[in-house]
Amino acid sequence: MTRAFKVLTFQASILAAGGLIMGVIADMAKAAPAPTASVQIDNFTFKAPVVTVKPGTTVTWTNGDDIPHTVVSKDGVFKSKVLDSGDRFSFTFTKAGQFGYFCSLHPHMTGTIIVKA
Repeated sequence: MTRAFKVLTFQASILAAGGLIMGVIADMAKAAPAPTASVQIDNFTFKAPVVTVKPGTTVTWTNGDDIPHTVVSKDGVFKSKVLDSGDRFSFTFTKAGQFGYFCSLHPHMTGTIIVKA
């Protein structure tokens, strides 16, 4: 075998191993579902008014009331459309912090999402 052939064979082996590793990592990412949390809107309140999650968690609010509500962060990070009965709104929290929110139609309705690493 020539030196050039050995180098090419070695490089091909490295590329194949790299592809295998990337495939395993992709499969692991598929296997681990993203964390989720939920908040029910009922009787003019956000049930579980304070929810603590980790970064990467998707929080879903579901309107269980007979009347519309919204979910609006106090700092403008997220804002739902008007949610009719049964409608849902989801937001994924990627950064640590404390995120207060309220219903813009009924401002006395408030809640907080705490994101801790």
